[in-house]
Amino acid sequence: MPQSSTPSQSHSASQSSLSTQQESDALASRLGAHPLPDGSGTRFRLWTSTARTVAVRVDGNDHTMHSQGGGIYDLVLPVQPGAKYKFVLDDAAWPDPYARFLPDGVHGEAEVMDLHQYRWQTTDWRGLPLKSCVFYELHIGTFTPEGTYAAAQAKLPYLKGLGITALQLMPLAAFSGERGWGYDGAALYAPYAPYGRPEALMAFVDAAHGLGLGVFLDVVYNHFGPDGNYLSLYSPQYFTDRFSSAWGASLDYAEPHMRRFVTGNARMWLRDYRLDGLRLDATQAMQDDSETHILAELAQEVHRLNGTHLLLAEDYRNLPELVTQHKLDGIWIDDFHHEVRVTLTADQDGYYAPYQGGAAALANTIERGWVFEGQWWPLEDRPRGKPADALGAASFVYFIQNHDQVGNRAIGDRIHHLPQVSPERFRAASMLLLTLPMTPLLFMGQEWAASTPFPFFSDHHGELGAAISEGRKKEFEGFASFKGEDILDPQSAQTFEVAKLHWDEQSGGEHAKTLGLYRQLLKLRKTDPVLQNRDRQNLSAGSVAGDLLWVRTVTDAGERALLWNLGAAELKLDSLSLPFELPGDVVAYSEFLPSPPAGEGPAEQGEGGRVTTSTRKDKLKPGHAVLLGRGA
Repeated sequence: MPQSSTPSQSHSASQSSLSTQQESDALASRLGAHPLPDGSGTRFRLWTSTARTVAVRVDGNDHTMHSQGGGIYDLVLPVQPGAKYKFVLDDAAWPDPYARFLPDGVHGEAEVMDLHQYRWQTTDWRGLPLKSCVFYELHIGTFTPEGTYAAAQAKLPYLKGLGITALQLMPLAAFSGERGWGYDGAALYAPYAPYGRPEALMAFVDAAHGLGLGVFLDVVYNHFGPDGNYLSLYSPQYFTDRFSSAWGASLDYAEPHMRRFVTGNARMWLRDYRLDGLRLDATQAMQDDSETHILAELAQEVHRLNGTHLLLAEDYRNLPELVTQHKLDGIWIDDFHHEVRVTLTADQDGYYAPYQGGAAALANTIERGWVFEGQWWPLEDRPRGKPADALGAASFVYFIQNHDQVGNRAIGDRIHHLPQVSPERFRAASMLLLTLPMTPLLFMGQEWAASTPFPFFSDHHGELGAAISEGRKKEFEGFASFKGEDILDPQSAQTFEVAKLHWDEQSGGEHAKTLGLYRQLLKLRKTDPVLQNRDRQNLSAGSVAGDLLWVRTVTDAGERALLWNLGAAELKLDSLSLPFELPGDVVAYSEFLPSPPAGEGPAEQGEGGRVTTSTRKDKLKPGHAVLLGRGA
């Protein structure tokens, strides 16, 4: 187990080794194995505070490394990319925690990689502003039957045609086993080998950029996986017991090498793989008592790179200073999801208990950006959040599904799988999501109401695997809605297989109808001159009679008003006591596609007919939503 250290001990132990490197990313100072620019060989470099003798074992032969002082050991050998190696500390060989590729898994030899050999085809891509992003979160292993970068690359034209602008990849850092979500990454610099080689990931990014799609990556800088991380063998000073963590030893960001481990990792993904941004997992668990918080330093490093690179936080605390002070670009907002969830399902288990649901609660969330802005948070018995008035709409990443909110359920059922959520209500919730000025995120398959679940799955062996299976059962003991339900074993290969999308179901029935609506709404989001505006000052929301949610946007280009009937009875729109006059044109309807303007050809029809003026004026059926407009 990693040992603890104080900040002063960590700094004094390593200050000399980093004194000339701390503000630099010079190739010669990077740890791991790096081919020399002139092609004459490879530099091997490591830091250890424990070993007395150090060597590198290349293709079975040991070579003594030279001490540079401060625990740094260095050696240049005439070996080329493709060579296999491990580092030898006091006669024991260990994997390199900085390995750029581990073809045989996290416990095997690393492969020397030249990440500059790939010939990029799309060389003029400069990234996307956050306000232009429509995120599509996907897991490479289950997005396609093959579960590879190459197979996912073949789906990129589909995503482009759908109206997606940015892909959000679940973690790719190498983890143990043959399957997993990726949040137990152990070798953060090495892409997970079963998905494909590093060159295949580059080709995926290259192809996406060629289609005008950004590519973002989920990274985990708050803990390491329980199997396959070897940093503590090189130095226990990477970790500390000053903080507590639910996932094992806490990373010590007061230690310069630990700090540089993650900033260098971020630079690698963005510079060498040309990704457009990072989503930081559980930033509330990235605890740091340094003068400059690690989040602020990451933002500085990311934003100084050429082009547009974005940094997003998954953080439930509702803290605007993540953006206003640390200078991250956006935050995943749980509150919006939770209010939508409680509205649709009336769930009150676990962390849904503090949420009210309903039209008034949704309207408040939309107007305020999130729910908790200093109110008491009963789950932790303390206040939670601050007002979000200083944040722009784009900084709020909204969703009605994501990997956590689906996968952290006993059987991984999606919200539209639940009996109380009709297809009509799901489509109306989707319409709300995609017409708001906040940044929307879709979870793979959501756009056609996929039948496949997304349960949690892993592949750990022995006692660790058994403990994960047992822990999964105990996790749901307090959830009334799961009593008597079979909880899927995360260690079973079948649990992984059932998560793979069924692409052939898109063309039938409710799936096709939902997909058609998503395509229409995403096109509208891109082309409608009012919805294009991302200013929260133009947005207002409210409720009428407890059952109708209204969301209104007014700009110089015109007006749009979304109405969603959350009740059980039809509503006569003309009789509603709204604080504004209803616009006269139907822009979109959650169940039917609207008639096009005069002179633009025949109307496109959905199942059930064409939207008419009388449909809008007379009534709004239960669960349905309509977008009305005037101007432009």
